Formats: sequence, structure tokens, C-alpha cells
Amino acid sequence: MRKKKVAGIFMSFMLAAGVMAGCGSTSSSSSSSNGGDSDKGGTIKIGANLELSGGVASYGQSIKEGIDLALEEINKEGIDGKKLQLVPFDNKSEAPEAINGATKLISQDKVVAIIGAATSGNTKAQIEIAQSNSIPLLTPTGTAEDVTVKDGKLSDFVFRTCFIDPFQGTVAANFATKDLQAKTAAIFIDSASDYSKGLAASFKELFEKKGGKIVKEEAYVAKDTDFHAQLTNIKGKSPDFIFVPGYYEEVGLIVKQARELGITVPMMGADGWDSPKLIELAGKDALNNTFITNHYSSGDDDQKVQDFVKAFKAKYKDKSPDAFNALGYDSAYFIADAIKRAGSSDSKKIQKALAETDGLELVTGKMKLDKNHNPIKSAVILEYKDGEQSFKTKVSPE
Repeated sequence: MRKKKVAGIFMSFMLAAGVMAGCGSTSSSSSSSNGGDSDKGGTIKIGANLELSGGVASYGQSIKEGIDLALEEINKEGIDGKKLQLVPFDNKSEAPEAINGATKLISQDKVVAIIGAATSGNTKAQIEIAQSNSIPLLTPTGTAEDVTVKDGKLSDFVFRTCFIDPFQGTVAANFATKDLQAKTAAIFIDSASDYSKGLAASFKELFEKKGGKIVKEEAYVAKDTDFHAQLTNIKGKSPDFIFVPGYYEEVGLIVKQARELGITVPMMGADGWDSPKLIELAGKDALNNTFITNHYSSGDDDQKVQDFVKAFKAKYKDKSPDAFNALGYDSAYFIADAIKRAGSSDSKKIQKALAETDGLELVTGKMKLDKNHNPIKSAVILEYKDGEQSFKTKVSPE
């Protein structure tokens, strides 16, 4: 198995090198020809490199549901007589497959832009390919700070629809100290996840700045299933609050086992918790007195949000849309708006229009980008009550 995995990774990078050499990045005609037959009045192809199977399949599936709904709406009128065509690729929740996906979507499918991946790691795996081929890469939910900026330099073809990890961490710290009156906290992270470590760092910095004390820090790695030892260590320090910035697969078990050990204090995470699978893994009762920072809430009474919820439920048999659905939906509209303003299916012109976005009204907030292609918009805090997310409050980025 180990040899096969190494060989697979080697082949992935060889494929990536092939597309870079074959497509090049110096010719604008190369980019403009990537949109199928769009210039002939047909379709404009948009790639979706998503986690449709594997460890975080819930994220990718939700994003695709949102994209599919948005494209149905957009294509009722089209853009200058053209339809947007989604070309999906399942990266299986693995970085080497995300590389394969970007390679295929650009070199074979001739897409003008790529939406995805859901996670920061699988998004970053595609960046060199997107940059080399001048193809906009838009992650709906990749929140790590270094997705759009590497070594202090902007990756100018990379964008995101979501806000970044440091913002979520500071929102959580503010909520813990102000709303929950927590004086002490424990932090429990996935030590192999940039997402988890980034959130923890920003939470810790502001929590301590506000006079709080971190009494215990523990760690696990993805795919762990037994967290009793770490949770027992945390319980021994009697924190007022526990911050667990991880993904739903492990978090569900962590919350369940914490409650079984008699830990009753508030627990909080971020958008990585947001999956129906979390409730299945943790149980409804265990999730009481837990909170998350997120990009949107279906309980928000904003008219644009409620219109989206109504349309989503009509398409998906009364299913209530989560934040990944909303961010997938918004990502499709973000790309469509840029194509419309660019007046072209040329990827370089689409990139320029994306970068100039200012004031676009979307479900997850009004879209304005900073110099690093990060949206400046509000966050929401949700509380779990008997297995349901309840809208708590909306937090400004200011």
C-alpha cells in the first residue's frame, strides 16, 4: 500500500508538470480558449474540484448542491446568451487527487475557472497549476490564511468566498470572554491540520489579551477515534470553556466522549463542525451547550438569506441549507458576476473582474475583497440545541 501511494503521488506531480508545460502561462489566447465553445455562443465551462467522497465528503457534496442550485438560476437567463456548464471532479478528499483534478479540468475539459476545493490543503495543492495556467481558482471554504498568499506574495489567480481562520478565532475568543464570561480555557487541536492550528493560534492570542488563561492544550491527529486520555487531562484542569477547532469527523466523537466523562462546560469550534454528520456522531444531547462560528445561518431573517433557503428547500426536498451549501451557491454567483462584468470567457479578464469585486450582494454577506483576495464580511455564531443549529448573533468584521 505504501509503494502504491508513493507512486500515485509521483504520477500526480508528473501530470501537473505536463499540464504546466503543455498549456503554458504566457499566452492569453491559451486562457481564452479554455472555455469550451463559449466564444461560439455555447457554454462556458466552470470546474468544480471537490471532496465528493473520502474523509470530508460532506463538505464537497454540500458545496456542489449549492453550486448546482445557483447554476440553475443563472442559466435561466444565461450570460450574454451563454450557459454556464459545471464540470465536477471528485478529489476524494486527498491532495494528490486535487492535483489530478486541476490538471484534468484545465488541460482536458478547458474550464475558464475552478471552484474548490473545500479544504485549505486540497486548495493549496492546486495553486501552482492554476497560477501557471492563468486560471482563476476560487475556494468556497478554504479558510487558512496562506491560501491566497505564500511567503508574503499574493497568488493573484487565487480567491476565496469565505473569511479567514484568524477572524473566526478572534470571534470565538470574543464570544467566550464576553458572552460566556470564561476566564479559563482549554484548547484541543488536530496537530496535523493547518486549519486547526491557525484557528487555535488566533483564539489563544486574543483570549489571553483579554485576560483569559489557557490552562491546558491537547492534540490529536485526523482519523483518531479515542480521545479519552486527552479529555481526562483537560477535565483535570477544570477549564470554563473548551475550544476545539477541528473537522466534524473527529469533533463529533470528541464532544460525545467529553460529555461521557462528565465535562459539561461550553465547547466551541468553527465552520469545520458544520455537517449533519456531526449530530450523528456526537448525539443531540451531547451537543447542547456547544457553539460554532460560521459564515451564515438559515435562521438569519435577511431577505436574501430567506429567499435562498426557500429555493434550496424546494430543490432538495425541504432540506435546510448549511453554510457549505450557501458558500457553494455564492461561489457560483461570484464567478458568474465576474464573467458578466468581464464581458468575456477569457480567464485573465475573469481574474481581473474577480479582483475588482466590491459590494456584490451574496447570501453569506456583501462581497468586498481586501488586497489579499479575502472577503471582508460578517460572521455568525450558532448554538446547538437538541441537535438543531440556532442563530445566536451576527458579528461584524470591524
